[in-house]
Amino acid sequence: MTPGTTPATPPVIEGFTYRRVPVADGVSLSVAVGGSGPPIVLLHGFPQTHLMWRHVAADLAADHTVICPDLRGYGASDKPAETGGSTYSKRTMAADVVEVARALGHDRFALAGHDRGALVAFRAGLDHPDTITHLACLDVLPTLDMWDVLHGVTAAVGFHLYLMAQPPGLPEELIAGAPDAFFGYFLDIWTNDPQAIPADVRAAYLDACRSAVPSIVADYRASAGVDVDHDRADLDTGNRLKMPVAVLQQDWGSALGFDAAALWSAWAPDLRHTPVTCGHFMAEEAPAETAKALRDLLAR
Repeated sequence: MTPGTTPATPPVIEGFTYRRVPVADGVSLSVAVGGSGPPIVLLHGFPQTHLMWRHVAADLAADHTVICPDLRGYGASDKPAETGGSTYSKRTMAADVVEVARALGHDRFALAGHDRGALVAFRAGLDHPDTITHLACLDVLPTLDMWDVLHGVTAAVGFHLYLMAQPPGLPEELIAGAPDAFFGYFLDIWTNDPQAIPADVRAAYLDACRSAVPSIVADYRASAGVDVDHDRADLDTGNRLKMPVAVLQQDWGSALGFDAAALWSAWAPDLRHTPVTCGHFMAEEAPAETAKALRDLLAR
């Protein structure tokens, strides 16, 4: 497939049905639903859509109701204009997820997120402890910890965080000037196995990002603003994750100079932290290991 082209037939998660679910005034999310049994919601990361869960979702759907939304501002979901810091705060996006589950008949559910979706899941666990039964976060640090550990030359790995934290205008203009090069860069450098993201899926990711530059930037901008305020308030008041938590993280070793398990333990008393030997996109590069980790979490 030629780079920069839109797939003729966008890929889907086979066997799942697709619907639009209203979550707030004028905002609906595109949601894929499959299987039957206890519910689990899977949230995608950057620069992806719900398709990143295609292998894991199919596995879990054998005995669970699996719900895979595109986050607000991503994929086929609505992309409201940023009006103040709360439009794309993780608190707002977490409320979207809770509303999706309720609309589908689930007042309590397990929740797993990768990357940006993990930050939404983390916030949902703090804000809705009676709703989230189990929580999994894949290859991310809580927002406060992320900003704290980025310093010196090692912070270069997070250059995009600083770019998209800038006031509206310049980040959007720069990224929109070469969206496939920008988003494709992360698909390339964050994966150890390029075959894990086949050409049609990669094209779908780039197509989705190409039409969502302002909302994606707004999501990241919130993580340098209001999301920090929300996390710090929880830290100050002692609010912690009360459900069983699983964290899967790349096996960085000592390369980045911090202990990810220790950072997560401060937020999650009931934590199992598991290093995974693969690239960032573990649900695509190591789907069997990821699915097993989620099943182990659900059994706790």
